[in-house]
Amino acid sequence: MPGKSPIKPTRSANVSWQATGTGKAERARNLGQWPMVLWLTGLSGAGKSTIADRLEQEIQRLGKHTYLLDGDNLRHGLNSDLGFGLEDRAENVRRAAETAKLMVDAGLIVIVALISPLRAQRDAARALVAEREFFEIFVDAPLEVCEARDPKGLYAKARRGELPDFTGIDSPYEAPREPELRVDTDRLSVDEAVAEILAWLRAHTPMAENPKGSAAKA
Repeated sequence: MPGKSPIKPTRSANVSWQATGTGKAERARNLGQWPMVLWLTGLSGAGKSTIADRLEQEIQRLGKHTYLLDGDNLRHGLNSDLGFGLEDRAENVRRAAETAKLMVDAGLIVIVALISPLRAQRDAARALVAEREFFEIFVDAPLEVCEARDPKGLYAKARRGELPDFTGIDSPYEAPREPELRVDTDRLSVDEAVAEILAWLRAHTPMAENPKGSAAKA
């Protein structure tokens, strides 16, 4: 139900963190890769989901172990109880970030495709993992371009008042100030955008490194 408040998690004083004998370092060594989060943010229609899907395919071809968390797909299961009011959308981002954190702990390269409109939300997601494990990729296209594409018809509904608090229309999108990478999808094709991301990752991240002979960050 749109606009309803998210479930507020409570933490019992009787619940403590259970330490385990196998950690992130061991999982990463077994997979032969450095775990990380590639967080794709941008307006609806900018191309996040399409680029994320193609990016995952290309990283898989490199022999890496990945998982794609797409914002729409999460709303069919994990976040199916959330509406589209401001509080629920914030909870949607929080749950995605916590899920990405767990998958990094499992040793995976996690690709997140989510509008995540506020800088504070993305900063909170970054803070959940270690340094060199979170890379913000701004999938950038002007609002008028995204609205002209409107692949899901959402902008048209928002203009008619059928989708209140729609990002870019009557709810703000705070563009990243200092993303690790910005891809201009008004100028680049999907293949070009993915190639640009892969080239940047090879040059600036530990993606190509093999932790089997070294200690991955626990």
